[in-house]
Amino acid sequence: MAEEKEGPEFELPRRFGSYLLFDHIGRGGMAEIYLARGTTQMGASRLAVVKVVLNRYSEDASFAAMLISEAKLAARLSQRNIVQTFDLGREEGRLYIAMQYVEGFDVTQMLRKLSKKKIGLPAEFGFFVVLEMLQALDYAHRCADDEGNPLGIVHRDVSPSNVLVSLEGEVKLCDFGIARAITDIVELPDGALEGKAAYMSPEQARGERIDGRADIFSASIILWELLCGRRMYKAQPGREVIDIARACEVPALLDRGLPEYPELQAIVSKGLASDRNDRYATAGAMARDLEDYVIRNRLRASPMKLGGFLTEQFETELVGVRRDLEQSALSVTTEDSVEANPVLSGFDPPSAAAPEAPHPSQPMSVLAPVAPAAKAQRPMAMLALVALLIVGVLAFAASQILH
Repeated sequence: MAEEKEGPEFELPRRFGSYLLFDHIGRGGMAEIYLARGTTQMGASRLAVVKVVLNRYSEDASFAAMLISEAKLAARLSQRNIVQTFDLGREEGRLYIAMQYVEGFDVTQMLRKLSKKKIGLPAEFGFFVVLEMLQALDYAHRCADDEGNPLGIVHRDVSPSNVLVSLEGEVKLCDFGIARAITDIVELPDGALEGKAAYMSPEQARGERIDGRADIFSASIILWELLCGRRMYKAQPGREVIDIARACEVPALLDRGLPEYPELQAIVSKGLASDRNDRYATAGAMARDLEDYVIRNRLRASPMKLGGFLTEQFETELVGVRRDLEQSALSVTTEDSVEANPVLSGFDPPSAAAPEAPHPSQPMSVLAPVAPAAKAQRPMAMLALVALLIVGVLAFAASQILH
C-alpha cells in the first residue's frame, strides 16, 4: 500500500490542485508532507507546506469532520509565533492542509544538525525558543470568538517537531488543534504514540480531559531538554514511555553552570508539576518568570542573533538545496500543457507565453517572446535610415554649390 512506503507517495514534481509539489519534506502519522508553490487565480504565488492526508484517513467521515472543524479554529489564529493555516480542501479524493512555509528547521532537526557538527546550542538561544513558544501558547489559550467567548484552544502536541525555527531567527509553533482530530478519531500508527508520549502531561497520558496547562507542561519538557541536552523521558526495560509519563517521573534538572541555578530550577519544576493546579496557571505567567530570569542574568537573545547563528551554520546547505529543487520542478512543468490547470499559469516563465510554438526543426530562442515586437520596428528603422541618407546628400550638394 502507498501508506507503507518510506519515500514520497507522489512522483515529484506534481501538480495538485492549485499547488505545485516539488519536494518531499517527510511523513507524519496522518499525512505526507510536501514543499509546494501555490498560485491564486489572480496570479500571486507563495511557498507553502502542503500536508496530504493519507487515504485511509481521508475516507473516514468522522476524521474529515473533526479535521475541518479544528483547521477552521487554527485558521483564526493570527500571531507572529504561530504558523498560519491558510487552506484546507480536498483534491483527487484526498484531504489536504496548506500552511505557511518557514525556511529553516524544526527544533529536532536543528539539534541533530548541530550535533553532527559538534556544536552545542547556546543557552540564550534555548531560552529564546521557549519564550517565543510560550507567547504563542498564551495567545492561543486566550483566543475568543467574535462574541468574546473563549474558544478553549489547546494545542495537544507541543513537541520539538512542531516548533519551527527560521533562518531569520523566527520561532513558530505549528499544527494547532490538528492533534485533537488525530488522537480523538483515528488509531495512531505503531510508534506514533510513543513519540507523542515523551511530551505529554500526566493527565493527557492518562486520557483525562485537558486544558492549556497540559501545553505548559509540554513546553516545560522542551525547556528541560534544551538545558540538559538530552531527552527527559526515555523508555526503560519493561516500561514504555507512556507509563513513565503517566507517573510523571521527572528527573532532576542538571546543573550546567548557569547562573542562579535554584531560581531556574524553581521555574522548570513549577512548569513540570504533576498536579496541574500546582503548575503555572497560564503560559504568560511562566513566560514572565522565565524572561525576568533571562534579563537579570544577561542571557537574552533576539531573532537577529539566532538567525545569524543559524545562517552561518546552515544557509548554503538549506536554501541551496531547496532552490535547486524548485528550479528543477519549474523547468519540468513548463514543458507540460498549462491548460490542464489554468490557475497554475503563474508558474510559467515568459517564454511559455509565446503565441505560437516553433516547429521542431527551428531553434528555440529565449528571446522568442519579443521577436514580434522587433519585427514591427524594422520598417520604421529603414525609413529613418533613408531619411538620414537624403539629408546627407542634400547637405553635400549645398556645400558644393556654395564653393
